[in-house]
Amino acid sequence: MRFDIKPRYYDPIKEEIEERTSRIKYELEQEGLLNKSENEGDGIEKRKGLGSGIRGSFAQRGMKPKSTSMISASSVIRTLLFFGMVIGVFGYIYLGPEIFNYMLYAVAVIGGGYYLFRFLKRSKDE
Repeated sequence: MRFDIKPRYYDPIKEEIEERTSRIKYELEQEGLLNKSENEGDGIEKRKGLGSGIRGSFAQRGMKPKSTSMISASSVIRTLLFFGMVIGVFGYIYLGPEIFNYMLYAVAVIGGGYYLFRFLKRSKDE
């Protein structure tokens, strides 16, 4: 006897679309806006428009797709944190604990300049 597997194809998007359309058709039938004879082959009587509550629950709805650009906000933040830690370690080796004061001043100046630049840019646009 030979072992034979018949593969099944599962498309969650297609099933969710079919479930929604059958549910909408069932609701339209109940309201009297759609005739039952138009939907004979859809299997609405069998499913009554109600499917599994779990199906599609874990779909990523409303989430932004991943950005494909090389520079995203999270990668810039990770890079800045990495360089900050490297500078902190080598600065601590060569200068001692004073490097943390210098780094704090540098972050304050850069952050202040950034927000000042944004504020001035916004006031020009208005």
